Amino acid sequence: MTVLRQQLDEKLIALHQASLQLVEDVSIDSLLERIAILACEQANARYSALGVTGSDDKTLDQFITVGLSGSEVKRIAHNPMGNGLLGEIIRSRDPLRVPNIAADHRSAGFPEHHPHMRSFLGVPILLGEKPVGHIYLTDKTDDTDFNTEDEQIIQMLASYAAVAIKNATYVEELNKRDQMLQRHTQDLELLNNIGGSINTSVKPDEILQNTLSLVISHLNVEAGEIFLVSEDKNILELALHRGQAAEVFWTRNKFNIGEGVIGQVAKTGKPVISYDLENDDRFLRSAIVSAGFRQMACFPLISRGVVIGVLAAFTLSQTMIDERDLKIISAICNWAGIAIENTNFHHDARRMAVLEERDRIGMDLHDGIIQDIYGVGLMLDHARLDIHSDPNRSAGQIQTAINGLNRTIRDIRSYILDLKPRELGEENLLDGLKRLVMEYKVNTLADAVLKGQAKELANLPQKHALALFLICQEALANIAKHAHAKRVELNVWTSPERVMMEIQDNGLGFDVEKSSQTLGHGLSNMHTRAKNVGGDLEITSVLHEGTSIFAWVPRGKA
Repeated sequence: MTVLRQQLDEKLIALHQASLQLVEDVSIDSLLERIAILACEQANARYSALGVTGSDDKTLDQFITVGLSGSEVKRIAHNPMGNGLLGEIIRSRDPLRVPNIAADHRSAGFPEHHPHMRSFLGVPILLGEKPVGHIYLTDKTDDTDFNTEDEQIIQMLASYAAVAIKNATYVEELNKRDQMLQRHTQDLELLNNIGGSINTSVKPDEILQNTLSLVISHLNVEAGEIFLVSEDKNILELALHRGQAAEVFWTRNKFNIGEGVIGQVAKTGKPVISYDLENDDRFLRSAIVSAGFRQMACFPLISRGVVIGVLAAFTLSQTMIDERDLKIISAICNWAGIAIENTNFHHDARRMAVLEERDRIGMDLHDGIIQDIYGVGLMLDHARLDIHSDPNRSAGQIQTAINGLNRTIRDIRSYILDLKPRELGEENLLDGLKRLVMEYKVNTLADAVLKGQAKELANLPQKHALALFLICQEALANIAKHAHAKRVELNVWTSPERVMMEIQDNGLGFDVEKSSQTLGHGLSNMHTRAKNVGGDLEITSVLHEGTSIFAWVPRGKA
């Protein structure tokens, strides 16, 4: 008895030490195998198995065996189904010892090619009241039956195993979540880079090129193409192809909406993936299949809920596109659709601005210069009639006409000054302002002076310098057109936080309150340019005395 007691104590100590190591194993697969091996060693069994309970607590999701060779496992028809003795343990959640499996009425027998086994010991692995799995042992190495001590030892092992399995499960779930978060982070970074790449251009062709290149690169496919919806909204036309075998793709470059895979995607607005082009009745381009392409992924380009095109990627391999890639490419195509639509809006806005400016110039010319020229014509006509009857009067009329033509020439120069595009270029702000003042003097024949020091304007951000330059250009153009000023003074100076500019003229002036209610393009643009860089602009004017325009911008970044 003393010997048996000593052997049991030794087993308990060995089990405790081995079980402490189980808790350290956070790999679920290796942990299950270690538990099964440890069970064999502790009960001196030839065979052991460990089954992990499914979510319904009635089936086995995993089944690990020890004692059977790889070839023996492969020959067995299937893993245990949870019937017979195994099912009895699952249902009762109590240990079960059977001296002869075949003789027990609860036994369901063994699958085909399963080795013969006689004695059996089964113990549930419980975490509180919840079953985690089960330990199964068969055939002791000394051919005796499993006894009470074996049952107690395996029950203790099951208690340790329950904690170890739960810990390993938690760690596995945390690792999966960490991997998922990493993938989500990578996806967001990828989408951010893609969004930046697509939106770097306002040209539709460049957006299409960037989009298709990104899709081909991300999916690692051999070819891609983009179809765009025609203006009549009935036809899809091939706009771009990249990759291999371009000649086979251009064999069919138009589809009706709803026709083929391309047309169906345009009609439904939903992606389509074809894993077998050769046997896909929807795919209508045999030349592409003959070139060796096996799969395609097709995505709509959507803007404001309307399909404006279709992007398709083709591969020679059998690699399947997964759900993650499907979402990423769909997002790319949505962004591309919006970017293309934005370029159209940008183009329309620019065209509208040009038309509006043409209308404004036409009205100004008609109401101003053309009327002046018409008046000069009438004056010369009167001079022609008086040239014999009243030569002195005729001479005066001719001189008045000459003066009128000179004024008209100055007005035309003012329009040229206003319409000619200006850029600061490589000049510093002071040099650019000097150029504007010189051009103003040449075109208006009026006096103009500039005061300021270049060193005071050092390190002014280029964006801020350009804002002051354009404000000055607009102001001088307005003075030339409307003020009829004899003199203009331009002063530029600085404070620790600001660069300030004031433009004063002694011209006709205007009613600021009335002008603010119908703010013209020029005055509005000056305010906008100052505000855009964190500055401001103020205009004061007195009728028949002149106008002052005061603008400031920050010396640093806005």
